[in-house]
Parts: sequence; C-alpha cells; structure tokens
Amino acid sequence: MPKFFTGKREVYLEVADRYERYIKLGVLSEGDKLPSVRAVAEDMGVNPNTVQKAYSHLEELGLVVTVPKKGVFVSVNTK
Repeated sequence: MPKFFTGKREVYLEVADRYERYIKLGVLSEGDKLPSVRAVAEDMGVNPNTVQKAYSHLEELGLVVTVPKKGVFVSVNTK
C-alpha cells in the first residue's frame, strides 16, 4: 500500500480526507484549483477513478465545485 494510506478506510475517503484537511487548514484557499485527477492518481499510485470518486465526495460535502472543461476548484462556501 502506498505511503499515503493507512488502510483503515476506503482509499477514496482517505484521498478526500487529505484534500479536506488542506482546505480547512488554508493550504488550499477558495478559488484554488485542485490538481488534475490524473496527476493525483499518478502521485498517489491509485486508479484515476478513485481520485474522481474522492473529488465527487468533496463536491457532495460542498468543499469543491467542478467547472466543466476547467477543473475542480475550492468552493467559495467552505467557511
């Protein structure tokens, strides 16, 4: 298992938790673009579908918004 994961939860939730932490700590601010699905998948050694599921989960939580053909951005309503 890659170094990014504990194995205690589903991988997509661990990916989502990582980005949720970044947003809440202010590492990623409103309007910031998240890395592409492919870039994160390659960096973490997971399937791109896993990252897409994580990004969808973050969108359901209202932390990010997907702009077609542009990418995924930190939502302005995260506070």
